[in-house]
Amino acid sequence: MTQCSDRHAIEPLYADDAVLVLDKPSGLLAVPGRGPDKQDCLAARVQARYPDALIVHRLDMATSGLMVMARGPAAQRALSKAFAAREVHKRYIAVVAGRLDAPSEGWGVIDLPIIVDWPNRPRRMVDRQLGKPSLTRWRVLAHDESARTTRVELEPVTGRSHQLRVHLRELGYPILGDALYAPPDIQAQAGRLLLHACSLDFIHPVTGEAQAFERLAPF
Repeated sequence: MTQCSDRHAIEPLYADDAVLVLDKPSGLLAVPGRGPDKQDCLAARVQARYPDALIVHRLDMATSGLMVMARGPAAQRALSKAFAAREVHKRYIAVVAGRLDAPSEGWGVIDLPIIVDWPNRPRRMVDRQLGKPSLTRWRVLAHDESARTTRVELEPVTGRSHQLRVHLRELGYPILGDALYAPPDIQAQAGRLLLHACSLDFIHPVTGEAQAFERLAPF
């Protein structure tokens, strides 16, 4: 997995008195982890410049792309409620192993409940009896016949940890570079996890205006 060693502050794509929108690089934690070697993270870098910045949601360390942070507790509460009510819309780009055929309706749906794989944490797994409801919309963007890969767009309706990675692995099309869910040969096909949060839409917690941001995948 590619590690991010650049400890410089991350410039926000957008900033006002209530929200910050950022492009998290792959290999950087969203929030601090356990131990002194896991304190460098997006939140710490942003808070060095914006001390009132607060986390609202997360991306996996290996995933890159758009995140929103709140400035102050009031904005954090409003955005957290919006996430809980599924009023924040996110889309991702991924490259998966194999030729994934496009669904007949344009967008397909993966409806597979997910639970923590306790003996193998932090991995998750599908469990149809005990798992929490997990729903992902997906569509095919392109096929690379020579590399035998498929570029897909993903929209998580629910927000379970590792949801997109688990759902695609369960379909039989793991994401390239996935150190947790892809077999070694597919993991080795990319120097990082090829998963990027490319689109983020939400209602501004103060103005009430619709906000829409896009960031092209760096792969």
